[in-house]
Amino acid sequence: MISRPHSALVIVGHGSTLNPDSSQPTHAHADTIRRRGLFAEVVCAFWKEEPSLREVLRMVDSPEVYIVPNFISEGYFTQEVIPRELGLTGKTTTFPRHVVHYCDPVGLHPSMTKLLLKRADEVAPGVPRGECSLIIVGHGTGLNENSTRAIKDQVALIRSMDCGFAEVLDAYMEEPPLVSDWLSLTTAPNVIVVPFFIADGLHSWQDIPVLLGMESEPAAAASQVEVFRHNPRQLHGRNLYYCNAIGTEPLLADVILDQVEACAANCSAGMASSLTVFVPTTDALATLGAQTRLGEVLITRTAAGFSLRHHLDAAAQNLTPHTTPEAARAVAQYAAAGQFRPLKSAPTLIRGWEITLPDAAALLLALDFLYPAAVANWQRHTDAPIPTLRDTLNRQTG
Repeated sequence: MISRPHSALVIVGHGSTLNPDSSQPTHAHADTIRRRGLFAEVVCAFWKEEPSLREVLRMVDSPEVYIVPNFISEGYFTQEVIPRELGLTGKTTTFPRHVVHYCDPVGLHPSMTKLLLKRADEVAPGVPRGECSLIIVGHGTGLNENSTRAIKDQVALIRSMDCGFAEVLDAYMEEPPLVSDWLSLTTAPNVIVVPFFIADGLHSWQDIPVLLGMESEPAAAASQVEVFRHNPRQLHGRNLYYCNAIGTEPLLADVILDQVEACAANCSAGMASSLTVFVPTTDALATLGAQTRLGEVLITRTAAGFSLRHHLDAAAQNLTPHTTPEAARAVAQYAAAGQFRPLKSAPTLIRGWEITLPDAAALLLALDFLYPAAVANWQRHTDAPIPTLRDTLNRQTG
């Protein structure tokens, strides 16, 4: 992977308003890539979580931006939703502040075949492939005919490779062949089911296990249930092996980087010379005073950098210490009573923690986890003041 110190990487996921498991793989891959130091900035954006697609470009200062959809298929979301929400007009789009390159989704990468086979072997170690039926499961939808193409392509490729399975099949939740018909679709004594999804969200830990007959509907998040931890299940005289979603594979971080390289090799050369340049957000944060409050978070400048804590814990002792920006994501994930917090600006931030950070870059990352895009929106308002809603309404005369 070529280092791109003047570029930003934005990884786009679906997200969920019900649990954190849907966005977890996208965050994990971003963390992995960020640690490698290949880009000036690495951020995530989501359709159903924060930061939203409509505000993520405000969060990056780099003039060149690569957008990688962390989606399985080239379908409704990658062809319609993401371009619409980001205002993209093609593979390369020039905005006043950025040149944005739109990469192919991860699910189209050739290495997905290797990852599928790796996952199948891991879930059924030592079981001869000749005694196994392999089912690759997708969602299926009438919104876009391309939504099943990636899975059908993988099935055809694995069949052509003669990998030794008794049979290789595709099945779907909402269109034939249905995953609920797995018993009649297969003949081998062992059946391996691999969800071709990005995350262990509602579909992979609730819907598909119910359709397979493995589980009644659970109420907990995937990280709290046992559906992936009991292999095999004996059902109808067969051994049923069920995997985590393919998108949870750590090697998918390399797939994301490969999609950037493929896009860079084919996207428009050069960059617009008329891009508007703003003061970097980290420079603005570096000028903060001794104490600043953002929502429920108190930011304190220290001799070693910055300290974050709940403002009601300003004078508290024996707080749980953290030293990484990523700790802020865990702090912001659940309210005190255990409810998932999809809206991070809700006044339900837990107390009892302190995060110490060395510099403005780490501070910005932590604040983006606590209050996604809040700092960017503040900075953009400072750079180019936006009329307030009240001022706008006061102009109306009809």
